[in-house]
Amino acid sequence: MTNTSPPDHLLIRAQGQPSPIYAVDSCDPVEPHGPPRNIPLDAAELALPDGLAQQLAEWSQTCPAHKPISAVELRTHQERGLELARALAIYLGPLWAVRFWDEGHSTAKFVCWQCPRLHWVQDAHTNPPAPLHISVEGEYKWHPLRAEGIGDFAPDDPAFSLDLSDELVADLYQWSHDIDANMELYLRERDEASDDARRAELDQRGTKLAERTALELGPGRRVTYGGLA
Repeated sequence: MTNTSPPDHLLIRAQGQPSPIYAVDSCDPVEPHGPPRNIPLDAAELALPDGLAQQLAEWSQTCPAHKPISAVELRTHQERGLELARALAIYLGPLWAVRFWDEGHSTAKFVCWQCPRLHWVQDAHTNPPAPLHISVEGEYKWHPLRAEGIGDFAPDDPAFSLDLSDELVADLYQWSHDIDANMELYLRERDEASDDARRAELDQRGTKLAERTALELGPGRRVTYGGLA
């Protein structure tokens, strides 16, 4: 079942703290009701990979609010922060709404998954939101990914902003092609034993592909394996 609850809101801002991530009021992140809660980079709720956590920690320590800084230095700092904020948003997925603090304009805008710009609204593009629950399933002439309310879709469909690695996308496509080829071979030969053996191998590959998909998408989405039709 797809989770339809509103996402938690995070604000990314360097203030000299070990972590630049803050939980904020979704209505007003600039002046929230009460102080924002700083979230440690090793928090279980985020489950950040070590590399991203280290980069966020290093950026957080270069805090322009605590020392004089030139316009060029501020721009460089902002560009690096936005790059990290976008990496965080892509990793966490749609369960979290990530905003970035613009030191130059004192604003908090939404980080976009589909472009490097900041936006005033969360869904600035017209594409549908990325599904929260994805199933890897093998069926003749169907794409390898499914989601409730969407049906089957390709792993590199830009509408869903999955941002899977090229290697995983290629392997998912190959798995689907091999399922089609196996069905066509079975229809020609009608050899039940050979078909069972090939389907068992395809099933094992599907399980591993689901595991790899879950690993790349991170904790923001739930990935299950639906088997072969």
